Amino acid sequence: MSNFTIKGKVVYNKIGTGFWGIVDEAGNQWEPVNLPNQIKYDGKQVEVVAKETHEDSINMWGRTVKIVSFSTMMP
Repeated sequence: MSNFTIKGKVVYNKIGTGFWGIVDEAGNQWEPVNLPNQIKYDGKQVEVVAKETHEDSINMWGRTVKIVSFSTMMP
């Protein structure tokens, strides 16, 4: 699978035991399986290069992705 870019904001979801996700500019939900600690801030604007993964998630929220690289953006 090829890499693609996601621009959006990091969100902390308080569903179940809680988990991190990214909501992109179009409202799509992405669940990174390896979200770096440096961007685990609710509301943080980010641009990430990711690739889709088919890893199972118990959260059933968005599509799972692996982060390849990231940068933060000013609000």
